[in-house]
Amino acid sequence: KVLAENDQVRKEADDLGPRAELDYWKKKLSKFDYLMEQLKSPHMKAVLGVLTAAKSKLLKKWRALDIRITDAANEAKDNVKYLYSLEKYYDPLYNSDPVSMVDAIPGLINTIKMIQSISQYYNTSEKISSLFVKV
Repeated sequence: KVLAENDQVRKEADDLGPRAELDYWKKKLSKFDYLMEQLKSPHMKAVLGVLTAAKSKLLKKWRALDIRITDAANEAKDNVKYLYSLEKYYDPLYNSDPVSMVDAIPGLINTIKMIQSISQYYNTSEKISSLFVKV
């Protein structure tokens, strides 16, 4: 269910700011961290041991799900890390007058540029464009 939700297209209000993007990825990270914790539990290892010993056909499907969950967890973790680096630049957008906001814009743009060039997951034009719309 969590993977199905993860694959769905996001629908958001037009007036959300960059803080909403960080909050979205923090929620995803929390969900996937919990799943990863469950996957590494002794109970799950025992179940996988039984499936392996029984040479179950479900093992192949299980491994594919495990890979998808791990990839989604890594994406959420990576995105949260990079979006946190924007926080000091977008806080003035929420807390300052328009004249004071101008000073934060160059740092914000440079940090978004850095995210686009370095991030393994957040470097798509769709994600960067969405972030710019929020800013």
